[in-house]
Amino acid sequence: MRYLVTGAAGFIGFHTAKVLLEAGHEVVGLDNLNDYYDVSLKQARLAEISGHGGFQFRKADLKDRQAIEILFADHSPQRVIHLAAQAGVRYSIDNPHAYVDSNIVGMLHILEGCRHHGVEHLVYASSSSVYGSNTRMPFAVSDSVDHPVSLYAATKKANELMAHTYAHLYSIPVTGLRFFTVYGPWGRPDMALFKFTEAILADRPIDIYNNGRHARDFTYIDDIVEGVLRAADHIPQPNPDYDAAAPDPASSSAPYRLYNIGNSEPVELMHMIAVLERALGREARKNFLPMQPGDVLATYADVEQLKADVGFEPATPIETGIERFVAWYREYHGVPA
Repeated sequence: MRYLVTGAAGFIGFHTAKVLLEAGHEVVGLDNLNDYYDVSLKQARLAEISGHGGFQFRKADLKDRQAIEILFADHSPQRVIHLAAQAGVRYSIDNPHAYVDSNIVGMLHILEGCRHHGVEHLVYASSSSVYGSNTRMPFAVSDSVDHPVSLYAATKKANELMAHTYAHLYSIPVTGLRFFTVYGPWGRPDMALFKFTEAILADRPIDIYNNGRHARDFTYIDDIVEGVLRAADHIPQPNPDYDAAAPDPASSSAPYRLYNIGNSEPVELMHMIAVLERALGREARKNFLPMQPGDVLATYADVEQLKADVGFEPATPIETGIERFVAWYREYHGVPA
């Protein structure tokens, strides 16, 4: 099968493309290789998969309508896994236009490509950030998500609405996945685990926001990729039991589904730091700071629907996942144990 994977040089996109290639599929990878974080890491990820005969790479920006139209016309993907986006909650506070260009305009271009080229299934990345100021735990896809607390979250909610519109108007099967704090080897340098590891090894203090009173549903990359690919194989159908008088946000009379994808086991930030300290064999110097704009206190995924529909079962405890991340970090950066 021929897949288009957007964000192929990104963290989740790279791992997803790699597993697809190893399974014998063709993968067309799209990425703009922007400098939001270290471009050399993105290039190194691409180098890991570029030698595979089933892989083709196209450098282009999602906001470039003509480039995306040409991409679809040239490759006619059967399935699209749309993972490219401008990421980062805090970055969105100071750089709002980047989020509209990539996450809103870019999503439209992907939807139009799917519409005009007969794509059999679009799977796209949403985010746990859409739950915003919700406090009822665990977060469920049936919950209202009308109170985002960052522009990044608002663009992801907009993606869900746009996707439903295209599913309704054009019968494009569409699945949205709300990711919960993904971590692991080849992870993003702007994420806490990477930044903490880098600082501890350099004997610099780590900044701990909200005085460490955060909890996150840390989800290991291998579990995420398995869930993404299981979802890609599960093409949604209109829900025959959908009740327009009591609408469920997670399904529709259109071929549309929304799922949480997380470990379903929130971990306190201070526990994550303690696990990291043990893996590194060093204690962190801690700089406690107040809560940042756009942050939420906790995330916790209800994944029962994804389990029921595709058999998703996260299997990696944070102790194992962090050990694997640290081993990769030391090897990649040449840091001896």
